[in-house]
Amino acid sequence: MSSIRQRITKMLSEIEEPLTAEDIARMFEIDVNEVYEHLEHIAKSIRRMYSGKKALVMVPPRCRKCGYIFKDLEKPKKPSKCPRCKSEWIEPPRFIIKNI
Repeated sequence: MSSIRQRITKMLSEIEEPLTAEDIARMFEIDVNEVYEHLEHIAKSIRRMYSGKKALVMVPPRCRKCGYIFKDLEKPKKPSKCPRCKSEWIEPPRFIIKNI
């Protein structure tokens, strides 16, 4: 049987539309924070395994109120509030593994 990270990696490689951490957590019955930890490790592993030809791509979070896009995130996470309008109505980041 494969590890949770291997199963998440396989799933993210085979999907057509990016998924949120919440979607992944529901599918694998794990905590959302655990998903974000796995995604950090998966991103590093994918870069090493495929010599930069594949990558974990993050569609950045976006404020649903003012449209601000969180482009400069260093780690995959859902921000708590918008720096521009202070709204907490944030669309979560979405993830997929793609050839680059």
